[in-house]
Amino acid sequence: MTQAKIKDINHVAIIMDGNGRWAEARGLDRLDGHMRGARMVKKIVRASKTLGVKHLTLYAFSTENWKRSEKEVSGLMRIFRRYILSESADMLAEGVRLKFIGKRDELDDKLTSLMNWVEGQTAQNSTLNLTIALNYGGRDELVRASRKMAEAVKNGDLKPEDITENTISNYLDTAGTPDPDLVIRTSGEFRTSNFLPWQSSYSEFAFIDESWPDFTVALYEQAISNFRRRERRFGSVIGK
Repeated sequence: MTQAKIKDINHVAIIMDGNGRWAEARGLDRLDGHMRGARMVKKIVRASKTLGVKHLTLYAFSTENWKRSEKEVSGLMRIFRRYILSESADMLAEGVRLKFIGKRDELDDKLTSLMNWVEGQTAQNSTLNLTIALNYGGRDELVRASRKMAEAVKNGDLKPEDITENTISNYLDTAGTPDPDLVIRTSGEFRTSNFLPWQSSYSEFAFIDESWPDFTVALYEQAISNFRRRERRFGSVIGK
């Protein structure tokens, strides 16, 4: 495989970390941090279009986040519902297509109804493809994909010897979405926390010290600028 054209960046994925800790450090309720983080999303969505990013995936709530307090979880669900209602008109007008990945059957009916509704409303948009990972876990995604493939084999719709990397990709929640070129994590943590493990195998990573509420468009632009200076070999040797 030849070196990718580094000037191009098609897909950015972001682990929006540090909302709760940001609030606690300022004597605020953790939900205050999440609400500020939600406001940052709009700025990054708009900046992505300016920077030529076609796909933006945001890690909003993991399968492990259910372990948090009932107050924080229920508050987060309210924020998600409010975000869809408040931003749907702008997304529709600005050409943003919104879709969700993750396990929907564990979410409340009001939220899933809104998710389905906004996906339908924005389905024809193509300026920016915004994916929200909600109740998402990478290992869970791979388990669900494996079960679907096993069922297809059982029904005679898929032969084991025909299973390839592309086959697996097509059974994932992200089917049809290119793998991320760049994964950004805020809040100074150096781990991926079960986010897109299959899809990010060859992604570049940027670990940002600032918490998500303190993340800025300037930091986003800098991360993309740094990415464009990197050499992506995909296992090959430059010049070969």
